[in-house]
Amino acid sequence: MSSQGQNQFATNVYYDRTFDCDAAKILPGEYYFTHKDMMIVTVLGSCVSACIRDRVTGIGGMNHFMLPDSGDGDSPISASMRYGTYAMEILINDLLKAGAKRENLEAKVFGGGNVLRGFVAINVGERNAQFVRDYLRAENMRIVAEDLNDVWPRKVYFFPRTGKVLVKKLKQLHNNTLVNREQDYANNLVAKPVGGAVDLF
Repeated sequence: MSSQGQNQFATNVYYDRTFDCDAAKILPGEYYFTHKDMMIVTVLGSCVSACIRDRVTGIGGMNHFMLPDSGDGDSPISASMRYGTYAMEILINDLLKAGAKRENLEAKVFGGGNVLRGFVAINVGERNAQFVRDYLRAENMRIVAEDLNDVWPRKVYFFPRTGKVLVKKLKQLHNNTLVNREQDYANNLVAKPVGGAVDLF
């Protein structure tokens, strides 16, 4: 991942024996979309994921991001908000390029837990959750399910073909991997202008 934490297409695709299907695992700053009958999985702490799909064709994908702490009050044009917008647009545009129709898109949103204890000024998770809700409302995209905020990390399993999502609350973390991964991701998110103009279709 680049030092600015730009959104990257996930490359960790494997066969999941539990669910008996192909799966893609996405990490902070990654996204994945597919037209195949497979699963996309991620583990969320303070970050949020939007699971977006075309309810007619079953083309769907998931992102995993958080807003960098910009310290500029988060006006809608702040670098922090632009980063979140980019994370959403790159997924939506790839879905549209793959054949999804904007009017058929629906979203399920997850994450935004108060997991990273080091952030005292504002609950980063709440801010991420509010951003994803506001973004989808502004885009007139229906949120058909959500599981946001709270204090637990979540493991999210998304099946784009059917739209089914399974969420497992992780009440006990066996190690610090998740928190360390998100902390590193947050530290790497420099609130600079996000590279690459995104065309809207």
